[in-house]
Amino acid sequence: MGVSKIGLLGLAAATILAGCQSSRFDNMASNTPPQAQPAPLRPAPTTSVQSGSLNDVNSSQFPANPNDMSSQPQGNTQVASLPPASSVDLTPGKVAGVWNASLAGQSCKVATPQTKFGQGYRAGPLRCPGELANLSSWSVNGKQLMLYDANGGTVASLYSSADGRFDGQTSGGQPISLSR
Repeated sequence: MGVSKIGLLGLAAATILAGCQSSRFDNMASNTPPQAQPAPLRPAPTTSVQSGSLNDVNSSQFPANPNDMSSQPQGNTQVASLPPASSVDLTPGKVAGVWNASLAGQSCKVATPQTKFGQGYRAGPLRCPGELANLSSWSVNGKQLMLYDANGGTVASLYSSADGRFDGQTSGGQPISLSR
């Protein structure tokens, strides 16, 4: 019988402790302020949809299409849009280095390291005239070498005309060449 008295005392003690602990947690829960409910959402306003024909748009409201050849200047300008037959596919490794640049009869140097920057890689004009003075980066696009300014605008596009030589023109239409 001694075992059953110990069992009963243990059960009674456990019940008392359980009651104390649950009342302690109940008191803690009652001391916390009630959480505010979020305000209900208002429905979105509804409006009617207007319909009309897209053909009513006046085309003079839009700028000219830069790819429209009828608006391009005609005459003596040579656009470096098609590569010469002798041009080869380029890689950044073939372009990296220091080049002697010639722009409309004036000379300077252009550094083309393979440091990622801007439109592709950093470019450094060294005392270059005209549009080349704004040169900031360069990239290779197939057979074409593109030169860009700090805003990402095209300064010039060139093609490899021989080993160690590029020829093309600036965005302003001036002939440009790079050679080693």
